[in-house]
Amino acid sequence: MRMTPSLARRAAAELVGTAALVAVVVGSGIQAVALSQDTGVRLLANSLASALGLALLIALLGPISGGHLNPVVTLSDWWARRGEDDAPGLRQVTAYTAAQLVGAVIGALLAEAMFGRAPGTWSTQVRSDTHLLLGETVATAGLVLVVEGLRRIGRSSLAPVAVGGYILAAIWFTSSGSFSNPAATIGRSFSDSFTGIAPGSLPGFVGAQLLGALLGIALAAVLYGRGEPNGPVRRREE
Repeated sequence: MRMTPSLARRAAAELVGTAALVAVVVGSGIQAVALSQDTGVRLLANSLASALGLALLIALLGPISGGHLNPVVTLSDWWARRGEDDAPGLRQVTAYTAAQLVGAVIGALLAEAMFGRAPGTWSTQVRSDTHLLLGETVATAGLVLVVEGLRRIGRSSLAPVAVGGYILAAIWFTSSGSFSNPAATIGRSFSDSFTGIAPGSLPGFVGAQLLGALLGIALAAVLYGRGEPNGPVRRREE
């Protein structure tokens, strides 16, 4: 029987994974700007790198920590699985969230340093318009619905492809660019680059992400009920 890794090891995986994810997002954005003057090409390059990086990290770290790399995924997992025998506790939620926040900042600073930029420069990209907050709410709700839907139908093994694919699509179809991750959002405020966000825009974006997470959980409950963690949802006899 495979032993569950210690909480310290799982938290370390979340820290390293979130740092790597933010480094991919920020670094690919910096590289895209350096290589092209076309905004569409920049977004295409950044979205592909971000989606592929996320998928690979989930596949690599999923067996250790679940590959959350995102506080809203951690919080929604805790809420949706409450009462189950193997449900995560508040200690794990706290450890994961703290690791994700620290990792996100490290990832942004690392990306800046790799491209010879001064680490720790606050972003000047203001993202506070109402339509952007709506887009971020929709993007995060969709992400949580994908993650929770896969779990409730017993298809969590598809998470690397499904989550990566969703983020790739959401970067394009939402007005906000689908940050969908409070830790990564905070980390990206430490980079005055293509993918950055001004510190003053953080409260609105994080609030929209938390609201989106609640909506995603509600949608999953409506569509799938509690589901079967170890198998497909069974059809109810009428």
